[in-house]
Amino acid sequence: MSLPFFWIDAFTDRIFSGNPAGVVPLERWLPDDVMQRIAFENGLSETAFFVRTGPGQYHLRWFTPAIEVELCGHATLASAHVLWTELGERAELITFASRSGPLHVTRAENRLELDFPSQPAVPAAAPDLLIQGLGRQPELIGRAGTRWLCVFAQAAEVRALRPDQACLAQVTPGRVIVTAPGDDCDFVSRFFAPDAGVPEDPVTGSAHCTLTPYWAERLGKPRLHARQVSARGGELWCELRGDRVGIAGRAVTYLRGEIAV
Repeated sequence: MSLPFFWIDAFTDRIFSGNPAGVVPLERWLPDDVMQRIAFENGLSETAFFVRTGPGQYHLRWFTPAIEVELCGHATLASAHVLWTELGERAELITFASRSGPLHVTRAENRLELDFPSQPAVPAAAPDLLIQGLGRQPELIGRAGTRWLCVFAQAAEVRALRPDQACLAQVTPGRVIVTAPGDDCDFVSRFFAPDAGVPEDPVTGSAHCTLTPYWAERLGKPRLHARQVSARGGELWCELRGDRVGIAGRAVTYLRGEIAV
């Protein structure tokens, strides 16, 4: 069996940056173990699979090399990019049914915008292994579901982090957002998820479901410009809309091909 495959760099306007996502359009679902093996073989932080359910409507799932995840921003952005630029989708609004409910994607100027749930963090006491794994003490620590939010004073501290991945992998939950005020943007971040088989995610749209409400309240404005300062780097435009978050970015196609299964 041959399946179409696209490699998309998301939250960037040029290849070799942003977050690479695999996108596999399907006519019908494959067995879960096959999709997981494809994601493992691809070796990307996420591979997205979708099946069309109606005009402009699709069922979307995401797999890391190790597990299926509940929510993924960059692979959702990449899937919408594939539909509009590679597969001829004509709807102006794409709706993805997902484990996190309906997710909408629209086009605005030269960006794609995700409509995602807001997931604010609440103050939390961090386990010792979290601080040990980061190697630095954050100013503030919160928790939102499966993610820790660790706030530092300066962007340089976030860039300088060299976390102990084996240590972070022992933290429960094991996914960590680190963030600080930006120098040329409103805020910067990085994201570590060793428990999901992703030591560092290059650009994490879903993390901005937590980052956006935090920084919107702290800075006193709903619209924010963000950078994820991983080695590849990425750029996002965010907006807090009550219990939803708008997360916009660009995407480019790196590879078109076929998977032989």
